Amino acid sequence: MPAVDALQAERPSSNALPSAESATGDFAWRVLILLNLFRLAIGSVLLAVFYFVDSPRIVGESNSTLAWQALAGLLAVGCVELLLLQRRYPNAKVQTYLQFCTDLIGMTLLIHASGGISSGLGGVLIVSVGTLALLIATERAFLLAAVTALALLLEQAYAQFQGITTSAQFAPAGILGAVIFVITAVVQLLRHRIVETEALAEQRGLDLRNLVELNDYIIQHLRESIVVVDGDDQIRLINESASKHLGVRTDVGGQGVATVSSDLAAQLLAWRNAAPPARPSPTFSASDGANLQPHFAPLGGDRRSGVVIFLEDTSLIEDRVQQAKLAALGRLSASIAHEIRNPLGAMSHAGQLLAESPSISTDDQRLTDIIRLNARRVSQIVESVLALSRRGQSRPERLQLTPWVDDFAREFVKTLELYEGAVSVTEGAPEIEVRMDPTHLHQVLWNLCDNAVKYASAAAGAIAVEITCGVLEQSGRPFLDVADRGPGIKPDKVEQIFEPFYTTQAGGTGLGLYISRELAERNGASLRYQPRPGGGSAFRIVFADPNRWHSGEESL
Repeated sequence: MPAVDALQAERPSSNALPSAESATGDFAWRVLILLNLFRLAIGSVLLAVFYFVDSPRIVGESNSTLAWQALAGLLAVGCVELLLLQRRYPNAKVQTYLQFCTDLIGMTLLIHASGGISSGLGGVLIVSVGTLALLIATERAFLLAAVTALALLLEQAYAQFQGITTSAQFAPAGILGAVIFVITAVVQLLRHRIVETEALAEQRGLDLRNLVELNDYIIQHLRESIVVVDGDDQIRLINESASKHLGVRTDVGGQGVATVSSDLAAQLLAWRNAAPPARPSPTFSASDGANLQPHFAPLGGDRRSGVVIFLEDTSLIEDRVQQAKLAALGRLSASIAHEIRNPLGAMSHAGQLLAESPSISTDDQRLTDIIRLNARRVSQIVESVLALSRRGQSRPERLQLTPWVDDFAREFVKTLELYEGAVSVTEGAPEIEVRMDPTHLHQVLWNLCDNAVKYASAAAGAIAVEITCGVLEQSGRPFLDVADRGPGIKPDKVEQIFEPFYTTQAGGTGLGLYISRELAERNGASLRYQPRPGGGSAFRIVFADPNRWHSGEESL
């Protein structure tokens, strides 16, 4: 039952006793089966007594043929009932009255054939009526008791009419009927307690199922990523957020952590073996490349028992930091526009006029070139900063990635007048589709390829930029790699290259990669650096899932 449906289920009133039929559940079937087994056992014992005990004859004293027929009928009906009860057919209410009629008719005939009420076989009816009284309402239970007492009295009258018994047997028959009434009353009190207990247990079970469903719903839909493992590092629970980040399904319970993420398994082992609290290093998300910071919390008294692993997506914190930087740069850009741009334009214009003077010397001409070069560089920085504040909302479109990249590569080579083959594209599947603003994608890819051209040509002596399109195996999200054979980036400088104004090249603004990451994140994508095997650098754009629903509020 879903959590919402279970919570909306009707709760029984604590003051109202559940209906009589409410007891006819599994409890009723168990009672009916036990009564039928009792019938078969008593019938078998009485049949054995009928055949093997002749003196004195207890069963069938007055009419052995009738006694044998009554016992055969009881056993035959009991065997049929055994099959019907296993199939639970017909319903429990019908079975209750069917078994009562069987016992009443069979035992009344057997009592009559065995010399009347003095045979002592009437006690079997006490068990039958008292047991069935557990399953029906009070008035119906007393009706069965009355019918049984009346049947005993009628049997006694008929036996006296035949001369089998005397009038003195009416007193035991009446006492037996009274005992059946008393037993029925006691059983009804017990039945009320049983029904109340069953209803309370059912309600508590419903509440428990509601709580389990609610807990499971909350855990599965938490934005925080949670993985629960036991002392043997076997996964016991993983919610949807964690399964998405780790690129696995939620039904991986019982598998080892190493089969899901080798990095996470190694960090868990290091955490278990560390005496002082250690802060694990972040790992990458398999779905979007985000940084995941694992946090471990023991469930038992030590680190060798079960562990709850919280996977914190640090990209959210980085996003807030980046937004704060962007806001600061926006305010700075307004000041730059008013305070720097106009004086810069005046200096650049003055330098240009001075360079056009016919009387300027060669040395002075070189100085004017320096003025123009640095004025152009400052102007480029101002334009880049202003571009950060002027960027409007992204307008994502569905693009066929491979054809789009082919067109871009031809445009890039032609614009920079590179030789043929300087930029190579590894053809991916033609049906790879991405969802991104084409203007933003063009700017991001241009910045990455431009950096690759600059660094690759300086280090390797020849320009070799490789663009690769593909789809991640675990998450199915499309990606695009831009790789070169340059000197690469030192591990301690990887995060700094995405900081604004950080550059290792003379004359660079240090804003290209920062703007590229901002543009990627505005479109639900991620941009990260990874060292290239064999030397060089590689930048990967992991696009948002094009089949995922996006609201208009996601575009910033």
